[in-house]
Amino acid sequence: MRNKFFPALAVLVGTTIGAGFLGIPYVVAKSGFLPGLAYLIFVAVFMLFMKFYMGEVALRTKGNHQLTGYAGMYLGKWAKFLMFFSMIFGIYSALVAYLIAEGQSLSYIFSGTSTYSLLFSFLFWLIMSFLTYIGLKALKRYEQIGMILVLAIVSIIFIFFSPGIKLENLNYINPENIFMPFGVILFSLLAFSAMPEVERILTGQEKLMKRVIFWGVMIPFAVYLVFMLVMVGNFGANIPEIATLALPKVFSILAVLTMFTAYFTQAIAIRDMFRFDYKLGRFLGWIIASFLPLVLFILIYFLKLASFILLLSIAGIVSAGIDGILILLMNKRAKINGNRKPEYSISLSWKTIIILSLIFILAIIAEFLL
Repeated sequence: MRNKFFPALAVLVGTTIGAGFLGIPYVVAKSGFLPGLAYLIFVAVFMLFMKFYMGEVALRTKGNHQLTGYAGMYLGKWAKFLMFFSMIFGIYSALVAYLIAEGQSLSYIFSGTSTYSLLFSFLFWLIMSFLTYIGLKALKRYEQIGMILVLAIVSIIFIFFSPGIKLENLNYINPENIFMPFGVILFSLLAFSAMPEVERILTGQEKLMKRVIFWGVMIPFAVYLVFMLVMVGNFGANIPEIATLALPKVFSILAVLTMFTAYFTQAIAIRDMFRFDYKLGRFLGWIIASFLPLVLFILIYFLKLASFILLLSIAGIVSAGIDGILILLMNKRAKINGNRKPEYSISLSWKTIIILSLIFILAIIAEFLL
């Protein structure tokens, strides 16, 4: 049997490294590199355990489900509704952010300006809608290619731009913006919605789940750290919201690739939520997953309702808060009511649930009040 580790890892890494990755240097430059580094380390460790908990839920459950299905199965209708709201809010916010940033990046590559960003956003949407309809088979193929290319381009950026890092760009702290990086960094490591897709890919080789999750967090962490160091070290506060726009055109291919892979998995997650958890079928699930982001993008674009960074930050905090608390409760219940023996199990006490839930709740409060 063919080893499924790499395809599953590619899906998790490809979903994780998306638009949030491109926004990290901007928010870190606003707060200071050291606070940004502290947030990145804390969130990476935090999300590693959260994904272990989610992976265990998937392994304890027979059948195909998305996050809403797991929530309804283990916690009831109220939890399924909350998870539905979180997925809709978080993923559609992400898809709109991808459309905004992809349009600007492609316009910059081909024209050197943002003049044609709307046209390129629409073309990107057309391509992604077609691939989303094809589904998991295309996902496994293109995510692997995308992951390799992203890692290669980040390595090239590090080689070319690391000599230009200036210490003065790394050793300042701005107390006024000290909390600014948290939401974007949290969003950039989220990718809970990819976990059911990873579990589907690993069918028959579920023992690989824990290793996939570990490297699925560590690889994005390393990529973010290198990218953040190079961009903030070179450009300081002069970084645009989409960081690759500060680099020569060729490096904007990185933005195109990361958002390609992330958009792909997020759109399939929404499609599968309607397909498996709400029994709407493949075609209707695809229609909802494909056309609603376009409508929201058009409204936000023409009415100027939100910026790229604001979308990432709010989506990261709200979705992570709701998803995280529900995943902890789902894990606790799945240990008792699960209908399958898992390949691994992580201990989870009520004390841990309370502490981690408080972190999520405080993060939501801080996002809207500070």
